Amino acid sequence: MMKLKLKNISNLDSFFDVVNKCDGAVEMNLPEGGSVNLKSKLSQYFSMATVFSNGKIDEIDLTTHNSKDSERLVHYMVQGC
Repeated sequence: MMKLKLKNISNLDSFFDVVNKCDGAVEMNLPEGGSVNLKSKLSQYFSMATVFSNGKIDEIDLTTHNSKDSERLVHYMVQGC
């Protein structure tokens, strides 16, 4: 399990494309505790409608359960979002 903090994501479609390509669960850690599985389509729609309503993500705390998924998300951030 690896915790990641991603910042300044402006293209939500490409972000969720990367999340969907992950093999394991990708969880968004909620400030009040708990988490939401971002690989779930329902969670993605909910997140886009409420949490990311301004069209970008300033900062997001994620937990991945697969090292390749962590690498994929870090690579996405390095390449530009």
